[in-house]
Amino acid sequence: MKPPLLISACLLGRNCKYNGGNNYTPLAEALRERYELIPVCPETFGGLKIPHEPSERVGDRVLSRSGEDVTTPFRLGAEKTLEIVRRRGAALAVLKERSPSCGCGAVYDGTFTGRTVPGDGVAAELLKAHGVSIYGESRIPELLAAPPEEE
Repeated sequence: MKPPLLISACLLGRNCKYNGGNNYTPLAEALRERYELIPVCPETFGGLKIPHEPSERVGDRVLSRSGEDVTTPFRLGAEKTLEIVRRRGAALAVLKERSPSCGCGAVYDGTFTGRTVPGDGVAAELLKAHGVSIYGESRIPELLAAPPEEE
């Protein structure tokens, strides 16, 4: 049996990105060889429509480009993602880097200029607080190179 791995649905080619597109990466598909992939999109789980205005983290809040506070749907989506983790027993996640939901280690800084600051997206922060190991998509090769887990 393959271990479960939570993965941002946009990395698998699902059109759930804020602008209606995706962030497909072929390496994400390669993870299927070793893991049971569990696609998630915290933003859609929280009720944000696709497409929607881009959003960035500003401290503990998430603001849209026009200044609307969209923290509540981001938190709701994070909670629903955590529910999936608990149900499926996932201890690992590959999430979209720099995202206000999924970013891990760095997120866009709230100026909508492409600059990043240290920090995590709302969902990544919650998952980490509950013991989930988070990898950004640039770290997928590490998961593919790791020795198989002991059964």
